[in-house]
Amino acid sequence: MPSGCERPERRLQAAQLAADADTLAVLLDDRLVFTGPEGVLYSKHDDLELQRGGGQRLTRVDEEHLDVLVDGTTGVTWFLGTLAGLFLGEPFTARVRYTRTWIHTHDHGWRLVAAHVSPAPAPTVQE
Repeated sequence: MPSGCERPERRLQAAQLAADADTLAVLLDDRLVFTGPEGVLYSKHDDLELQRGGGQRLTRVDEEHLDVLVDGTTGVTWFLGTLAGLFLGEPFTARVRYTRTWIHTHDHGWRLVAAHVSPAPAPTVQE
């Protein structure tokens, strides 16, 4: 059974794939800061507007690897995988690595407070 912030990480992936802004609104802390691959910072509001407005539509989330570290009420997930879909009307496929920081509170459970995504190189024989 998944423990710590692994379960909300998987819920986040499913909500992104379904463009489920309501579930994302629950999983994203109001203080969220997301660093995109181009180095631009985005807020929870920015992310939800992108979902609700159709600016991002994922058609594929293929997780290759997920590491999880939990220490008390803080957790970090490292996702490696391939995403595909439409971003601002343009099709894309990208192998990426996300680093996500989660916080746990009694009132809200696990919520994402910070995230960063970077392009990931093509798989090597060691992976």
